Amino acid sequence: MANGERVVQPFSAREDVREHQFKQVWTQELDDVFADVARYYDRANHVASLGLWNWFRASFLSTIEVKSGQRVLDVCAGTNAVGIALLHKQRDLEVHAMDRSAAMQEVGQQRAVQRGMRIDSVIGDVHRLPYPDNHFDVVTLQYASRHLRIMDVAKEIQRVLKPGGHFHHSDMLRPGNKLVERLYYIYLRACLTFTAVIFRSGIAALNCRDYFISTLRMFYSADEFSQLLRQLGYQDVSSKTLLGGMVGFHKATKAPLS
Repeated sequence: MANGERVVQPFSAREDVREHQFKQVWTQELDDVFADVARYYDRANHVASLGLWNWFRASFLSTIEVKSGQRVLDVCAGTNAVGIALLHKQRDLEVHAMDRSAAMQEVGQQRAVQRGMRIDSVIGDVHRLPYPDNHFDVVTLQYASRHLRIMDVAKEIQRVLKPGGHFHHSDMLRPGNKLVERLYYIYLRACLTFTAVIFRSGIAALNCRDYFISTLRMFYSADEFSQLLRQLGYQDVSSKTLLGGMVGFHKATKAPLS
C-alpha cells in the first residue's frame, strides 16, 4: 500500500472502527461538551467559519422543499436553527426536534418561543428514534453525523420517513483532495483553539479539540456518503459541496411503495 493511501473497507466495518475509536467520547464526554457550548454554539460557528456560517445554512436550506401541513423531524436539532428556518418558509409545518443534549434544546426552545413558533422536542439517543414507521414527510440532520454511528441513524431515518419522503443531510466532510484535507485540519486546529479562548470554553470542550479533528479524518467524503445512502436503499441521492468538499449537503428519497 502506498504511503498515505486510504484502505477501502465496507461501510459497516468502517462504522465499527469509528465506534471503537470514539465510543468513550460519544457515551461519556459529548453531553458535557454540548452543555458547555450551548450558550454560544451559533456565535462560535459564525466565528470559526470566518462569517460563512449563515451562507452554509442558507445553502443547505435551499435544498429543502416543504409544503403546507407537512410533518418534519429535525434530528440532532441543537439550537433549532433549521426547524425555525423551515417554519419561516412554511408556518403551518408540524416540526419535531430530537437531540441528546438537553442544554442545546433548552436554547433551541427559547429561540422558537421568542419567535412565536412551536417545535415539539424529545431528548434522547437518535440511534433509536421514538416515532412510528412512515411518519414524517421530511427529516433533516446537520452537523452531527461525525458523532454518530451514522449508518444506524440513517436506517432509523429511513424507517420513520414516509414512502417518497426526503432525507436532507448537512455536515463537515472529509475533503477528497489530500492537500485540501491537510490544510483543512491545520485551519480547524487553529480555529478551535481561538474560539475556545474568546468564548472561554470549559474543560470539557477544551479536551475535545483533538477529537473533533480525528472524527473528520475517519469520516466520509461527499461521494462516500452518497454511496453509503445508496447502499442503505435510498433513491435519487444527490450531493452538493462547498469549499472543496469541506462542507457537504445530501438529499435522498425513501423508496415509494410499489
